Amino acid sequence: MTADAQSNPLENMGRAAKDAAYALALLSAKEKNALLLSLADTLDERAEAILAANAKDLDAARASGMAESLMDRLALDPERLAGMAGDVRAVCALHDPVGEIIDGSLLDSGLSLMRRRVPLGVVAAIYEARPNVTVDVAALCLKTGNAVILRGGRETVHSNAALVEAIQACLTAHGLPEGAVQAIRSADRSLVSALLRLDAYVDMLIPRGGAGLHRLCREESRIPVITGGIGVCHIYVDESADQAKALHVVENAKIQRPSACNAVETLLVHRAVAPRFLPLLARHLEAFGTLLHAEGEAFAMLFAAVPDRAVPVEPGDYDKEWLSRDMNVKIVDSLDQALAHIRAHGTGHSEAILSENMALAERFVSSVDAAAVYVNASTRFTDGGQFGLGAEVAISTQKLHARGPMGLEALTTYKWIARGDYSIRA
Repeated sequence: MTADAQSNPLENMGRAAKDAAYALALLSAKEKNALLLSLADTLDERAEAILAANAKDLDAARASGMAESLMDRLALDPERLAGMAGDVRAVCALHDPVGEIIDGSLLDSGLSLMRRRVPLGVVAAIYEARPNVTVDVAALCLKTGNAVILRGGRETVHSNAALVEAIQACLTAHGLPEGAVQAIRSADRSLVSALLRLDAYVDMLIPRGGAGLHRLCREESRIPVITGGIGVCHIYVDESADQAKALHVVENAKIQRPSACNAVETLLVHRAVAPRFLPLLARHLEAFGTLLHAEGEAFAMLFAAVPDRAVPVEPGDYDKEWLSRDMNVKIVDSLDQALAHIRAHGTGHSEAILSENMALAERFVSSVDAAAVYVNASTRFTDGGQFGLGAEVAISTQKLHARGPMGLEALTTYKWIARGDYSIRA
């Protein structure tokens, strides 16, 4: 063992995960589904203990002055916990990609060649204030035969402990090693750096947090990193849009769950419809306590409609993921100007156009650079469950390996398999 390995307190955890991955890779789809159904039942059975643990995290978060948007991400209730169990059952119903033959051919040499999907091996996930991620990631990894090391934020220490205990109890009951799903329970930040150096055991790293965490992982990780989940999302309201319907799409994209990464942060409105649409928008969103950040003519129109709900844009606001009921509003002269703004400030997550002009909408779809693009729909649909993937391990804003909501297929790779008749190369 190297000196670096000896100094890494996660060495044993990595070794256990690697060993567990070999065991998981041998499971049939039926065996994996039985494990997941057992997990869903266990979440229901342990609901009281899990919610009590979450209450401890919420009390500590409240005492520390955590923002309401983060409190919403942290909070569990009976409905959300039942939803988590339901998501696990939904994963069971999905097609298992492991073992799937991607393609194949018979070569001139006589070799029969194919590519077959296999698990990645060991996945690591770093995330903050989101106990549901613990179950989502674990379920998807187990379905695809991957072991996983979880590092939740200190805000979720009690919730994650209760959830991982439930998962490991199911693993043990099915004769599988607890190392298949492990959690780093210490809040010591040095352990994150140690995890980033665990390339001897971990095959893929998924950070789900802010820009600082993503930067740290990209700069220090020895493990391939999939980044995403930062959503400075836009909706462009074209001059041809049905304004009454557009109000409800914007409301959904901003209000349904403001703390989600797929919530809209900036609304771009064509100048031709701004004088009518912006006052309507301001009065419509006033009931939800939305604070509108705008400049120039947009600010004047909004302020005239709802003086206490409009404020001037500050430097950096267009690059901000509000994760709250704040929203930027900007008037643009054309689709090209809207696209230029998105190129300058978007994060490649989710972008939408509201328009009755389908030729213009298609140009938006072709031109905008994002993992998910919508025509006449809310950005809130960017979600593994909504896309029919079951749960998701992350929403990738990268272009290699996986993009958008990462479901089961994104947790696999492939191997080439060649069959011959004692064949030799000429």
